Amino acid sequence: MSAALRASTKQSNLLRFLKPQTTTPNPSSLVRHLSAEPHLHPPPQNDSSSLVGQVVEPLQTTGNDGNEDKFPELLFPSTGPPPCPRDLLQTIRRLGSTAEALEFFYRVQTVRPQESELLSFALEAVFEHASREPNSHSKLLDLFERFKNSGIPVSANAAGLLIRSFGRAQLVDESLLVYNELCPSHRFTHIRNSLIDLLFRRGRVDDALHMLDEMLKPNAEFPPNSNTGHIVFNALLKRDRIGRAVDEEEVVGLVSKFSKHDVFPNSVWLTQLINRLCRKSGWTDRAWDILHELMKSGGVAEAASCNALLTALGKAREFERMNTVMAEMKKMNIQPTVVTFGILVNNLCKVRRVDEALEVLEKMNGGENDGFSVEPDVIIYNTVIDGLCKVGRQDEGLGLLERMRSHPGCMPNTVTYNCLISGYCKSSVIKAALELFDEMNKNGVPPNVITLNTLVDGMCKHGRTASAVQFFREMQGKGLKGNAVTYASLINAFCNVNNIEKAIELFDEMLEARCSPDAIVYYTLISGLSRAGKLDLASSVVSRMKEAGFSPDIVTYNVLVNGFCRTNKLDKAYETLKEMEEAGFKPDGVTYNTLISYFSKSGDFTAVDKLTKEMAKEGIVPTVVTYGALIHAYCLSEKLDEAMKIFREMSSSKVPPNTVIYNILINSLIKKNQVDEALSLMDDMKVKEVKPNTNTFNAIFRGLKEKNHLSKAFELMDRMTEHACNPDYITMEILTEWLSAVGETEKLKSFVHGYQVSAPSGKWEK
Repeated sequence: MSAALRASTKQSNLLRFLKPQTTTPNPSSLVRHLSAEPHLHPPPQNDSSSLVGQVVEPLQTTGNDGNEDKFPELLFPSTGPPPCPRDLLQTIRRLGSTAEALEFFYRVQTVRPQESELLSFALEAVFEHASREPNSHSKLLDLFERFKNSGIPVSANAAGLLIRSFGRAQLVDESLLVYNELCPSHRFTHIRNSLIDLLFRRGRVDDALHMLDEMLKPNAEFPPNSNTGHIVFNALLKRDRIGRAVDEEEVVGLVSKFSKHDVFPNSVWLTQLINRLCRKSGWTDRAWDILHELMKSGGVAEAASCNALLTALGKAREFERMNTVMAEMKKMNIQPTVVTFGILVNNLCKVRRVDEALEVLEKMNGGENDGFSVEPDVIIYNTVIDGLCKVGRQDEGLGLLERMRSHPGCMPNTVTYNCLISGYCKSSVIKAALELFDEMNKNGVPPNVITLNTLVDGMCKHGRTASAVQFFREMQGKGLKGNAVTYASLINAFCNVNNIEKAIELFDEMLEARCSPDAIVYYTLISGLSRAGKLDLASSVVSRMKEAGFSPDIVTYNVLVNGFCRTNKLDKAYETLKEMEEAGFKPDGVTYNTLISYFSKSGDFTAVDKLTKEMAKEGIVPTVVTYGALIHAYCLSEKLDEAMKIFREMSSSKVPPNTVIYNILINSLIKKNQVDEALSLMDDMKVKEVKPNTNTFNAIFRGLKEKNHLSKAFELMDRMTEHACNPDYITMEILTEWLSAVGETEKLKSFVHGYQVSAPSGKWEK
């Protein structure tokens, strides 16, 4: 084909393309078209597409061949309307590269420099070409910089494309510049969404929220949509989000504003928000308010969100509000899950409202609970059984275990048996606990280390240490190895009966078995050795404890200080105190009480006075132990007036005296034959509701015997009966010798049988 023929063909096709169409472009339909999301432009009708093809093909296959001077006349004839922008856009899109598209754009710009709408569409097509090429953001940025001051408006779709591309390259300021270049009437929701997403991702929280504020206004031209909500809630509720923290008040405010535009967080985000609010002290009420507001506004609330609120209400022991949430779930037709009822049951059991938990379980077993049909699972059964065992109703728990066997999906497991075994051990019914262990093995339910520890600890605490060791050995033989808790129970048991050798043997065995002792095991052994007076061994264990990577705490240091004081090793006590302070621990109330007690018993009241002043300077309030040590020391030193002075100071303080302190003073007064003063103290005990014990009555009886005050003795014998205070051998020795000598053995018999003795003879009253 000759060059002239090719030029003629091109000219013919261009003329056909530029012939008037049946209708002219409608500006309002163009605006509606541009606001659509996410498509750029709808495809042209078939006739336009055919025309575009007829124009593009010769442009792509034919060179200029000297016809550039004819381009203006071919593209824009002197007669007829200008070309349709949409068809021009499609034409440029069909070109092969950005360079060709840009060349075509320049031709259009040269011919029609004032046709801003036409040029805007043409430029949009150029941007589209550049976006598909490698390193597109760099090319787009270059093109945008080149044309931003040209007076050619950026179309909405072009702006969206630029912002998305710049966003992928983290070019925030450039994206904002594109947005600001866009005509305000074309700043559609989807464009704002892209920019808000970018701002959040780059930590520009305030910029994102500022843009969001415009969208959240009541009559916003471009309000938020579900995508906006997705972007914002996802950004604000992410834990690893960069940028400044957005506090709970801001988040709640945004959720409320979004709801006015019928945009709500989904169930996952709502649950995260409820959890976040409930974790903050005092914010459970806000969580309650936001959940109810969303439920009433038509937001999607599911069981998970309600469960989060129920968990928080349960921790706060707000059971009435928990019931309200359950009722509203029913009203809103929100189906609770087994987790929902599990939260309710668990919290009821924690506060020992086991009967209510049982009621929930019974309703679930009946197939319906407040209109909902949810079958209980093993966890709920175990929770109720554990609750029953904690209040001493393990027999009822055993009944639930039997019921579980009738439900194939709820067969008792290791946890079920562990709860019951623990309950029987705490109730001192070790035999029943062991029977359950045997049943457990018989039914093929494997015991675990918790089962082992529960039984070992139960036997140790009830004086069956040898049986505990034997049971432990049997379990070891079956492959169930103990852990630090197992050894701690056994070591503590042997320390309590002063069998230090066995305790050390178990500790060494633990190390050989590569069962690393924890801080509790070390403390247990150190405490036992200190009580037994084996302070050198205790210090050695402390050294091993440090080598194992554990640091002694204030409790461990206090145990050592107490041990050194009891064995009169004051230099060692001071060394320990110095080490304690170097480790960053300041002496606490226990430390001061230990030292005050030591110096009081040794009669060094100067040191005692110094310690009490230092204690006050450190802001440590004296306890009943502090006062007791001082009063006891002064009484031992026969400084009764000083003891009474401290007692009176104590009575006026916030630390009330206890039975031990009253007994110390009463004993001292009786020894000095001050019986009336001792009786006055006993009356003071009654006023202050401090219960006397057998030692109190014994001291008073001894004093009354010396004075031969029979009537007062009879009165106190009746008080002793009223207080259910059982006489011991000292009581009986004093009263038997005294009452037999004065011929009142019948009174003694009445007292022994629990009858009143101060009543007239012959009218015994119980």
